[in-house]
Amino acid sequence: MGERLAVVSGGGTGIGAAIARVLAVDGFDVLVVGRREEALRATTARISWDIARPGAVRAVVADLADPEQVSRVAETVEGRAVDAVINNAGSYRGGDSGTLAGVAHQWRANLDANVLTAVLLTEALRPALRRPGGRVILVSSIAAQQGGGGPYSAAKAALHGWAYDLAAQLGPEQITVNVVSPGYVTDTEFFGGRMTPQGHTRRVAATLVGRAGTPDDIAEAVRYLAGPAAGYVTGQVLGVNGGSVLGR
Repeated sequence: MGERLAVVSGGGTGIGAAIARVLAVDGFDVLVVGRREEALRATTARISWDIARPGAVRAVVADLADPEQVSRVAETVEGRAVDAVINNAGSYRGGDSGTLAGVAHQWRANLDANVLTAVLLTEALRPALRRPGGRVILVSSIAAQQGGGGPYSAAKAALHGWAYDLAAQLGPEQITVNVVSPGYVTDTEFFGGRMTPQGHTRRVAATLVGRAGTPDDIAEAVRYLAGPAAGYVTGQVLGVNGGSVLGR
């Protein structure tokens, strides 16, 4: 058993799985949380095998928009101090926007998936955060800064305001709170097969470095914020977008 524990939501695939891997390599025990048991089990087995540390990564199946299921995650921590909570769970939720009822449903679905999941998991684990030295990291999106995603953009932007508030609350306890805001990242399930070659080309052209991001790019930013080198960094939004949006 390692000395440090990290909890990663949305940890079964894509960015979440990459985050779980780099933290496990750095010696964290990692608890990955998500709704799909098969994906979680496959990720935990693969990472533990690759780093030759059996049991380094464990899984908890839970819908983080459900308070009762979130409580189960807190119970799984089993009294250990939590060194890092990485709120990566989230997705774009479409829907019928032709009626007011449809608009309300779509907005609630996006807020639940992207904001409520982070709030509930963080609040559930807040008493267990290591003091001093705990880390809370929220994974946002370039859509929060440049728009284009309707309710998804609004939900991700809400994470920024909440992070500032939470950083002020937890700072006196030497716990940092930061946001990582990815740009266009391939090799994830976010677009669900909807990305066209033209869309890919347009997004790459919007960067200054001429390429799409990868899950590992985002994981390395999280690795920094979760590590000892970032102890004096809090209340910040770190854009990892290839220059698609300049610092703001």
